[in-house]
Amino acid sequence: MTDSKRRKGLVAASALLGGVLVLTACSGSDDKASGSGETSQTQADEAAAKKSSQAQITITPKDGSSGASINNSAAVTVSKGTLTGVTMTAADGKTVAGALSADKTSWKPSAQLERSTTYKVAAEAKDSAGLVAHENASFTTVSPSNSFIGYFTPDDGSTVGVGMPVSINFDKAITNKAAVQKAVTVTSSSGQEVACHWFSTQRMDCRPEDYWKENSTVTLKLSLDGVEGASGVYGVQQKTVTFHIGRNQVSYVDAKTKQMKITQDGKVVKTIPISAGSPENKTYNGIMVMSEKYKETRMNGATVGFTDSDGKGEYDIKDVPHAIRLTSSGTFLHGNYWGAKSVFGAVNTSHGCVGLSDTKGANDTSTPAYWMYTHSIVGDVVVVSNTGDKTVSPDNGLNGWNMNWADWKAGSAV
Repeated sequence: MTDSKRRKGLVAASALLGGVLVLTACSGSDDKASGSGETSQTQADEAAAKKSSQAQITITPKDGSSGASINNSAAVTVSKGTLTGVTMTAADGKTVAGALSADKTSWKPSAQLERSTTYKVAAEAKDSAGLVAHENASFTTVSPSNSFIGYFTPDDGSTVGVGMPVSINFDKAITNKAAVQKAVTVTSSSGQEVACHWFSTQRMDCRPEDYWKENSTVTLKLSLDGVEGASGVYGVQQKTVTFHIGRNQVSYVDAKTKQMKITQDGKVVKTIPISAGSPENKTYNGIMVMSEKYKETRMNGATVGFTDSDGKGEYDIKDVPHAIRLTSSGTFLHGNYWGAKSVFGAVNTSHGCVGLSDTKGANDTSTPAYWMYTHSIVGDVVVVSNTGDKTVSPDNGLNGWNMNWADWKAGSAV
């Protein structure tokens, strides 16, 4: 081999060896390259963390929730920061007003939400470095078909007579009566014990053993929000109601003597001649509570079963004056202008009501009916006796006083 050939072979070998070395170097550089990548990623993560807000926003109910309460479920809170803005909108785009806490770490709607409505919440917060965080969620409130409410009487802030019970009528049948009753409390400033009685799956009345003490204050608290009244049916009310008990007025109707004595605080203040139900249509005996008052109202016999052969009412008087309801079934204490004045105090002639002498138009201030109407308030008591009829049913109107205390308490679910 000549020197030139030898030199060419060495060059080729060197080139080949260099190629191998290059390949080896590329292959063997993986660990070094990987180490550089990890370092770069760590640095990127640290940089990103330094730029992200530390504020952590929580929205309740959780995103996508359904069956949410219309009272207390909606809220926005933040930790490691303060809220800088919260927007809550209904499905129709209407904005829901809300209130931010003094320390700006929580927010709640200012009013009760609507049932069966989808709400969207968008919240923004900043941490101590001024970095901003965002959070969004949407939820749907409980539907009417999956919730219940109680229609109660008397009204908040009203003044009523000593016989007025708290009466709650639920719009759905309650099967879990104990849970619902435990969420309803009735207390009196007089300290009287109050017990509740279920007349049905939809009605619960509450009262003390004896009439309320005059000039006392009664408080009804409904804490029904979220209470399961029946399978899959939840309460939505959270409300406190107070009402005042006025003077003690109890009136005594004697169908035999055909007189009514009105007492206040145990003393007779007036005696009025009356005409009760006829022998064919007797008035109920028993304790009855005034539940409604009308200066004038229509009374049609057909609505309470008094009809002629043609199906029309035996009577249809469109302007009965000074009418005070005593039962749900149609017993009233009312003025009578169509009957002869001589019947009052002498003959029982009505279809079951208690009639007092009156003048058409309800504006004659001199009549007994006018006096009775203007001196009575809802919740006053009327005790009727000697009619020859049965005692009125305790659930016919607000007349639970016709049940003794032991039987009344036996109707409690707790």
